Amino acid sequence: MKYDPIKYSLGKVFNKNPFLRKLFYGLLDLLLLRTWHIKKNIRAWKKSHRNNATILDAGSGFGQYSYYLSKQSKKWNILGVDVKKEQIEDCNNFFTQIGRSENIKFEYADLTKFSKSDEYDLILSVDVMEHILEDVEVFKNFNHSLKKGGMLLISTPSDQGGSDVHDDEDHSFIDEHVRDGYNISEIEEKLKFAGFTNIEAGYAYGAPGKISWKLSMKWPILMLNVSKLFFVILPFYYIITYPISFILNYFDTNGKHKTGTGLIVKAYK
Repeated sequence: MKYDPIKYSLGKVFNKNPFLRKLFYGLLDLLLLRTWHIKKNIRAWKKSHRNNATILDAGSGFGQYSYYLSKQSKKWNILGVDVKKEQIEDCNNFFTQIGRSENIKFEYADLTKFSKSDEYDLILSVDVMEHILEDVEVFKNFNHSLKKGGMLLISTPSDQGGSDVHDDEDHSFIDEHVRDGYNISEIEEKLKFAGFTNIEAGYAYGAPGKISWKLSMKWPILMLNVSKLFFVILPFYYIITYPISFILNYFDTNGKHKTGTGLIVKAYK
């Protein structure tokens, strides 16, 4: 299944004005379990970085994580980079409209080539690495770009059913993925090879998260791939299913998982 056409259709609807864009971000925050995990880790990181911080949103997409970061502190400087030029333009326009363009910018960049020496306190990479074949090169660039003691925060599918792949016969639920998911040992070894010294990797999307993902993401996306008319039905669908997803997301975010279809990785320089 191709995910980009769905994102493009959503973007056309919610990019019409700042109110709709903020509403879109709010919906993503509620529905996407990975957002729950990322925000939890950012809040923990913020405790020791309340003053000036320089942050890279590597693969910024719609800009929802940059928006969240921009609300945490006016002292943080944020750069969002992406390979989709239309999303870079949309994000720059939106953040200018809401008066936050002074401390946050968006630029086109290929992460396999993007590198700045000792520039960032935090690099955020949310569901990006499964799209990039040359992952070790990107990890090296991240390490070079971080300040000493800086943190790389990654969300990506695992090899325990990530991308909805459960055996050799399955194919990724998202056609744009170049890998179905990382083994924890594999991603730790690649990060160490890239120069990271302290790595913490754990599973997300455990038993509660798997059910929530199907309810809040997989089934709606499958419906929208059949017909865009399902956009009309979705609000009623979520009224019924979201209370269940909310409870499942809470338990997934605040629990420990022996296995899971997602990984949350923190790597320090």
